[in-house]
Amino acid sequence: MAAINNDWLDALKEEFRKPYYKQLFEKVNEEYKTRLIFPPADDIFNAFHLTPLHKVKVVILGQDPYHNHGQAHGLCFSVKKGVAPPPSLVNIYQELHDDLGCTIPDHGCLTKWAEQGVLMLNTVLTVRAHEANSHRGIGWEEFTDAAIMALNGQDRPIVFILWGSPAQRKAKMLHNPNHLILKAPHPSPLSAYRGFFGSKPFSQANAFLEEHGESPVDWQIV
Repeated sequence: MAAINNDWLDALKEEFRKPYYKQLFEKVNEEYKTRLIFPPADDIFNAFHLTPLHKVKVVILGQDPYHNHGQAHGLCFSVKKGVAPPPSLVNIYQELHDDLGCTIPDHGCLTKWAEQGVLMLNTVLTVRAHEANSHRGIGWEEFTDAAIMALNGQDRPIVFILWGSPAQRKAKMLHNPNHLILKAPHPSPLSAYRGFFGSKPFSQANAFLEEHGESPVDWQIV
């Protein structure tokens, strides 16, 4: 795992010293040695690498990484260029188009969002190939909860976009009045028509940021 070396390190350093993290580290290392695990080990902490804590203005919370070959690269819902956008991302792009009029891109790499302060975090950071949720309960949830608590403690406007029940369960950790919490069904084809489409998260996030003196996110993926 590539070490976190920006201001997230100070926020999370106590976690690295706890017994659960030692067990998590050993378990994940063993899994990478004996099974096919996604994302590549050096990409596990990409969300933290690309979006330092002091730059976070929007948080998009996912569940766990994509579990098919070549998809996951450490940012929730994002895939590397050259990989077909999965169905959930296709629906995200459709809502982005309907909400802001953005052109639907021909790739699924969302690094541009991360570099603007959109923390694209899964609650679980690794997964076995072709086994969704296979690393649930091994310790990642406690680690990412610590990250969410660090964000909750930031005294500046932050928008939390919580899609689906697993993400929305984290809302109980968020009680800072400086922040905006947006909830909607998950963008997967199974639930997108139950209220994800038409939820307008992108325009709502930008309106909130601008109202509080923050620059909006340029959501257009080129």
